[in-house]
Amino acid sequence: MKNKAVTSALLAVCISFTGVPVASAQDHDSAPGYAALEGVVSSKTVFDIRTVNPKYASLQLKLIRQTHQELAAMKQSPVTTVVFIGQSVKLVSKSREGFTPDDQKFLDEIVESVSALSKEGIGMELCLVAARVNNVDPATILPEITQVENGYVSVIGYQAKGYSLVPVY
Repeated sequence: MKNKAVTSALLAVCISFTGVPVASAQDHDSAPGYAALEGVVSSKTVFDIRTVNPKYASLQLKLIRQTHQELAAMKQSPVTTVVFIGQSVKLVSKSREGFTPDDQKFLDEIVESVSALSKEGIGMELCLVAARVNNVDPATILPEITQVENGYVSVIGYQAKGYSLVPVY
């Protein structure tokens, strides 16, 4: 009984100082097998994608979706955003110029993943500086992706808002 009162008092102090709700001991079951998620009730993540490898990017986008779904299933209330920076902007263009016939399958998978991510409420942004540097016409970018002038500014902004950064290089 005394421990429960102390725990409740500590939770109240954490909330009052940080404004962030902290899970109680009974909430730990919502993330079985993940000690890192003990006490976590929500997550905000920004994935910084810079790879130009279609096969790797396709795999990573599928993993991002799976991660978001797993966090949601564990009642972690995930908020997920993907920012395409650097040469990765080529992967989300309708133009397939410069890619090999072997790459086409993975580019198709990327299109499918972008659509699925969007339907699940996962935000996506594309750096227009990178588009210009890589000669990608912004009109060819998949419509589910929001175009921003500078992807670095977006990543900085998300981190300032408490998002965890996951680099995908």
